[in-house]
Amino acid sequence: MEPHVRVIEVKRSIFENNDKDAARLRAELKEKKVFLLNLMSSPGAGKTTTLLALAKALRGRIKLGVMEADIDSAVDAEKMQAAGVKSIQLHTGGMCHLDADMTRQGLAEFGLEGAELIVLENVGNLVCPAEFDTGAVKNMTILSVPEGDDKPLKYPLMYEKCDLLVVNKTDVLPYFDFDPQQVERYAKQRNPDIDILYISAKTGEGIDKLADWIVAQANAWRA
Repeated sequence: MEPHVRVIEVKRSIFENNDKDAARLRAELKEKKVFLLNLMSSPGAGKTTTLLALAKALRGRIKLGVMEADIDSAVDAEKMQAAGVKSIQLHTGGMCHLDADMTRQGLAEFGLEGAELIVLENVGNLVCPAEFDTGAVKNMTILSVPEGDDKPLKYPLMYEKCDLLVVNKTDVLPYFDFDPQQVERYAKQRNPDIDILYISAKTGEGIDKLADWIVAQANAWRA
């Protein structure tokens, strides 16, 4: 007779605990009327460049703050601060994602007094960040044209978890085999409710529409 072996679902337990903590954090943000947006993408998709363009589009409309998460360095936070945006850098200690507790620590250091919109720029990765609820009110992912239109098929969870897909680098569409209708079809297969916007963070194309989407979501949350 084979010995009985106890099997512990550690991964499930971690996720369940994190989900509860994330729900508590959202309730706290609701009470303080702070809108937290979790921004995810692969490295190089244009998260920071998009935020820099958004900082200009949002000026005078809503107070923007940014928490930059990376395994190391403070390059992105320095760029945001140089643009006049309140920003802090979060180092993940080698981890490829943020969870609710790490986000809570970052918010405590950032300070919520007078805050309206805080964007959490998550670690550049299409897998791990999508697995952990950070406590954000909404999730947004950026897909750049050079990455290809098949990413929703290869990384389904990212698109299932996100409320908004932003297709960036539209200025190079003529040079890549990228089909907007295809990417929309794949993304909607994963998440029928996902919103999709097209931008070029470099030229500014579509940034105003993205700013409108964010302000509308933030105002609804803070009402």
